[in-house]
Amino acid sequence: MAEITLPQLGETVTEGTITRWFKKIGETVAADEPLFEVSTDKVDTEVPSPIAGVLTEIRVQEGDTVAVGTVIAVVGDSVTASDASATLASSNVAEASSPSPVATAPTPAEAPQVVASSPAPAPAPAPVAAAPAPAAPAPTAPPAGGAGSVGTGGSAGVVLSPVVRKLISENGLDASRITGTGPGGRITRDDVVAVIERGGATSAPAAPIASAPAAARPAVSAPRAVAGARDEVVPLSKIRQATGAHMVASKAISPHVLSVVEVDFANVDAVRNKVKEEFKATEGFSLTYLPFIARAVVDALGDFPHLNASVGDQDLIVHRFVDLGIAVDMDYNGLLVPVVRDAESKRLRALAREINDLGNRARTRRVTPDEITGGTFTISNNGSAGSVLTMPVINQPQVAVLSTDAIAKKPVVVEIPGGGESIAIHPVGNLAMAWDHRAFDGAYAAGFLVRVKTILETRDWSSEV
Repeated sequence: MAEITLPQLGETVTEGTITRWFKKIGETVAADEPLFEVSTDKVDTEVPSPIAGVLTEIRVQEGDTVAVGTVIAVVGDSVTASDASATLASSNVAEASSPSPVATAPTPAEAPQVVASSPAPAPAPAPVAAAPAPAAPAPTAPPAGGAGSVGTGGSAGVVLSPVVRKLISENGLDASRITGTGPGGRITRDDVVAVIERGGATSAPAAPIASAPAAARPAVSAPRAVAGARDEVVPLSKIRQATGAHMVASKAISPHVLSVVEVDFANVDAVRNKVKEEFKATEGFSLTYLPFIARAVVDALGDFPHLNASVGDQDLIVHRFVDLGIAVDMDYNGLLVPVVRDAESKRLRALAREINDLGNRARTRRVTPDEITGGTFTISNNGSAGSVLTMPVINQPQVAVLSTDAIAKKPVVVEIPGGGESIAIHPVGNLAMAWDHRAFDGAYAAGFLVRVKTILETRDWSSEV
């Protein structure tokens, strides 16, 4: 008999919401087989069972938020089907005879965090976060019967999961104005996303301009779509909803501008074609254009450091390291952006290995929250899907994101020995960058892209593969 606890999913993760159990009481689970899914303010993660056996007890139900280290289930070495059925039946009887969720306060280990929906007239006895910032440490869980209970007054606390709390905070929403559709009226992520899509998101205020009017612009409500008899309703995945909410917030925060350069990849191909068979045999995966582009981007960021930065309240925070994010498509259901740490210290082959490893683990949901946070610049490889020109959306709080679009053979003008010119067929593709106009201007953005282009077209890559 072994107790299963909520694992430490990242250095800054203190709690999680159980969103799905893959096994029922009485079912057999193998070691390393997915047992449950947990949602944190960083990522949704499938957690494997650390041992093999039979699931004999589930102590935390779907939708409940608990602290890291809380016992959430029990797996036994062996159990008969009748024993498991008896356990399940006892659990159902206990549920039917228990008081309603509103009347029963959660235990200290299981209590979700509480966010004040409106200012209270006097300080509350239990710690309550008035308006938590995304990076603020998590408050201590309230004691049983205290602020963790769902109240009915105008200043009562609202129970929020980490993901919901983060979305509300990032988009400047008032939890008391959101109608919850979850169990007991709890606000779900779908509820928050719906408010954001209706125009309820508010961005962080920029530096004040003396001539700007004081009155805020009224929120614009999006038309409500209603499914008809001939329509099919496809529920958005959780990662799809989180991606959408993050992108909506980014467009509200940053003044997006697009700059594009066309790159001749003939120089890259000259080396890539020579080594691709040996590379695949040695490394176990194909050498694509992406590692070459990533390497060129990292070097160009050294010459244009303001692209490797974040916008603060009244300043630009320039990062003296490059944590390179690579956007990964999750089977058309959203994006994850795993991060190559200290990319400036890695040559092309090392970058290729790490990009391939992170991409594979992201698609199979085996990345940790720490591996998808803290990037300083992001590359979105849309060319692998065939796009010709894409304007990506900035991954906040970064100031730029680069889209690598499809590379195809085209006629280009080339110089020939003796000073003449000729037409040749070369692999050509666009690099499109969306950037934050608060951080710099068009000339700086263009200078960076031209530097990336020059590195790709002129560097001797043979020494790095």
